[in-house]
Amino acid sequence: MRIEERINIITRILDNHYPHPQASLEYTTPFTLLIATLLSAQCHDEQVNRVTPELFKLANTPQKMASLSEKTIGKIIYSCGFYHTKAHYIRELSEQLCTLHNGVVPNTFEALEKLSGVGHKTASVVLGHAFGIPAFPVDTHIRRLAIKWHLSPGPSVERVERDLKQIFPENTWFKRHIQIISFGRQFCNRQACRPNHLCEICSALNGVS
Repeated sequence: MRIEERINIITRILDNHYPHPQASLEYTTPFTLLIATLLSAQCHDEQVNRVTPELFKLANTPQKMASLSEKTIGKIIYSCGFYHTKAHYIRELSEQLCTLHNGVVPNTFEALEKLSGVGHKTASVVLGHAFGIPAFPVDTHIRRLAIKWHLSPGPSVERVERDLKQIFPENTWFKRHIQIISFGRQFCNRQACRPNHLCEICSALNGVS
């Protein structure tokens, strides 16, 4: 099957299931999105959404967050895993935002990736969700499915991101990002995609009715 055919099948099914995909992390500002995204590393979004209301009730701005101790932050985010490291990053990046950016979350990859604990994927999520800047964050679901659906040979996240950006139009990057993650969680997972129980996309790509 040619790559164009694969893309048509994949986009048709994704659009059918998720015509208006929404972010799963709950946030109100670029700063709260940044913190929620940092917390979501190796943690389910649902758990992050359980934790952040208490955290943001105490501190929903860089200034307020920087005034909290790492111990206080850590107690609240304990259930998100790696809480010592995450608490340190949250407080440090809040201080950096105050001192380097006047308490405002920057809207460039270069500036975001210089903040403590902020990698390329986190920066991509913030730019896409909070600022509407074209980005294609690649998480474990997207990497797995891009390789499985033969959209990219991988194996690196960087290669997958580069390939997906070439395949999909720039104005659809973030939409496809959310759709693929959602589909991977709901349908194309360990339970669904076995030799005798393929998900809708894998069935279509394999010519199974």
